[in-house]
Amino acid sequence: MNVHHRGLATAAIAYALTVLAAIGLSSNSVAQQAAPQQAIPSGEFHHFSISTLKLDPETATVEAPTAGAQTVSPEPISRATFREAPAGFDNRTNGFDAQGPAFDTIDEDTVVPLRSFNDNRFIFEEVEGVADGLGPTFNAQSCRECHQNIVTGGASQVAEHRTGRLELTQFVESAGGSLIQSRSTNAEIFEQVPFEDSVSTLRVSTNLLGGGFVEAIPNDTLLAIRNAQPAAIRGTALEVAVLEANNAPRIGRFGWKSQHASMESFAADAYLNEMGITTPLLQNENTSLGRNVGFGTPFDPVADPEDDGVDVRAFANFMRATKAPPRGPINAQVRAGDVLFNSVGCGGCHVATIRTAAPGTRINGGAIRVRDAVGNKIIHPYSDFLLHDIGTGDGIPVLPGAQFLSTAPQLRTAPLWALRTRNRLMHDGLSFTKQEAISRHAGQATAVRTAFNALTPAQKDQVFAFLDSL
Repeated sequence: MNVHHRGLATAAIAYALTVLAAIGLSSNSVAQQAAPQQAIPSGEFHHFSISTLKLDPETATVEAPTAGAQTVSPEPISRATFREAPAGFDNRTNGFDAQGPAFDTIDEDTVVPLRSFNDNRFIFEEVEGVADGLGPTFNAQSCRECHQNIVTGGASQVAEHRTGRLELTQFVESAGGSLIQSRSTNAEIFEQVPFEDSVSTLRVSTNLLGGGFVEAIPNDTLLAIRNAQPAAIRGTALEVAVLEANNAPRIGRFGWKSQHASMESFAADAYLNEMGITTPLLQNENTSLGRNVGFGTPFDPVADPEDDGVDVRAFANFMRATKAPPRGPINAQVRAGDVLFNSVGCGGCHVATIRTAAPGTRINGGAIRVRDAVGNKIIHPYSDFLLHDIGTGDGIPVLPGAQFLSTAPQLRTAPLWALRTRNRLMHDGLSFTKQEAISRHAGQATAVRTAFNALTPAQKDQVFAFLDSL
């Protein structure tokens, strides 16, 4: 929200992968594998420039102080043992920030951005208006509108619409970008899908609970998972730009194309593209199918950047402070299904267990250090956060250009935690049962689907019981 409109303004195989993900590989062994594919956005399409920096492995090392420098680190390196990440659908902090004043006592006149989990949750749920910079084209009026199920931050049924077309083999975005906003502040600039856009898809809103733990997974761990995967199912690791770190590269993990690596970058992107609010990280207003509708036109009364960036940091810290989605009841049927899930190969991509970096580790291009609340934690996301082609790709690459064409049929492995709270499945939300979702798996997942189909009906029921516990 615009600072002037707030009272106070101050994201077999399985077992082997699990072990590899838990212990990681050395930087040297990772370096011997193929380099990740770079997908750092260009200035032409995304308002910022390509990074020339080297990918940081993000190992927990203590840097030697320079002469006269402060020797006290705000987040000292911890050698503590790994612990299970806190989980729950309870709107309680994981410890990243203090819980803060009672949520129902906070309003626009008493909220203090970045003070606490509850303050940041209030800002995450806050409804934006035109005076705050909403639109002129947009999809939602608040973050909560797309990310609320059971508690704030969960996945939802809300989907965004993306389109474009193929010219020979080259994907061309719709005028103004592939995202077609479904709402506007003026009927004259409402976006319609151009007739020539033959490539079209929906992408449902993703779960953000536990995002701080996912952000704290070091680059080396994701690369180690990729390098351990058999060639037939090996995923693609993308280097993407961390906006708040001068576009430093990092392995992506958020969004259906793993197009973001940090919670702050993810939040700034959503603020602009889903709500139409510009910030210091992304200062250029969206168009209406290529038509300028920003400040200086009759459609946008607020100068850019429309928010000073505090809201983006509040969104990011709220997501970082959420607990991981909890498991449902576990019984003998569920445990048997877990074994079968892994034996048919599902765990090759839906990796059950990953460990986060040690507290104090520099991540996000050095923008932040891992806090104790999210460091040295064991999480169970059931994803490798890599891109795979399982035959359900939406035909839209992570970025325009021939170098990214291979990503058009690829999508990030959907994390399965909190699966039992969703009934619209796959990236487009167009599978309504787990049976339908499994049957759509092809491409790199063909062998796994075949193995699943060979199970007896009783065994399949056990797998479904396991999935219903996630």
